[in-house]
Amino acid sequence: MISVQRESWRGIPLLHVTEAAKQGEPLPVFTYFHGFTSAKEHNLPQAYLLAEKGYRVLLPDSLYHGEREEKLHQQQLNLKFWDIVYQNLKELQVLYDELEIRDLLEGDRFGVGGTSMGGITTTAALTMYPWINAACVMMGSPKPVEFSKKIIEDVRASGGELPVSDEELNSLYWALSTIDLSLHPEKLKERPLFFWHGDADPVVPFTHSYEFYNEVECQYRNKQAIRHIKEPGRDHKVSRSGILEMTKWLEKIL
Repeated sequence: MISVQRESWRGIPLLHVTEAAKQGEPLPVFTYFHGFTSAKEHNLPQAYLLAEKGYRVLLPDSLYHGEREEKLHQQQLNLKFWDIVYQNLKELQVLYDELEIRDLLEGDRFGVGGTSMGGITTTAALTMYPWINAACVMMGSPKPVEFSKKIIEDVRASGGELPVSDEELNSLYWALSTIDLSLHPEKLKERPLFFWHGDADPVVPFTHSYEFYNEVECQYRNKQAIRHIKEPGRDHKVSRSGILEMTKWLEKIL
């Protein structure tokens, strides 16, 4: 039987998903971050499938989302996008530390993944944490600098006003460059990496993940450790087949 527990780890609300009989045992762990304006409960299908395979799955709520939601207008929330990503990165370390304190992690079998904003978090985390041993990016971008510039260009093209100065934007781009996996591909160190992306995605450019995959695939001696799945005609929504492919790949790798 699969157990879904609503918990709070050092102030981070999350769903803790495991086989009930193994909840207190050290297990391989997969932490999955949801997308922008989503919440942890929306990723229960992935968590259930992985828990059936013997994984412990943590589904945290990001800042200003789910149980942490605040009364923010959409524009206010939009401006906090990168603050949320950075908070995700800080809290990933918190969750990892807590797993070790509770003796819930089996060896070094720790993976991280996410959808959209969660996928962006995942690629950034690979530039920071060498203890991540597998990563799954579902329609996320490994190019946060380029993605941020695209957002700004879209706002300007629509005639909207930017509530930030050029100096502030340049400061943001510099900060993002330090966690931009496409600018620091050497930090991958052949760690297993899975991409899924629909090629008709109007939100996060499909080309970001596809081009990056083509750039780094040659660095991998084990070709099964890196995979990119393109789903033709798919927009900004993960398909069931995408979830199943991620689950199958992760089971072999982690």
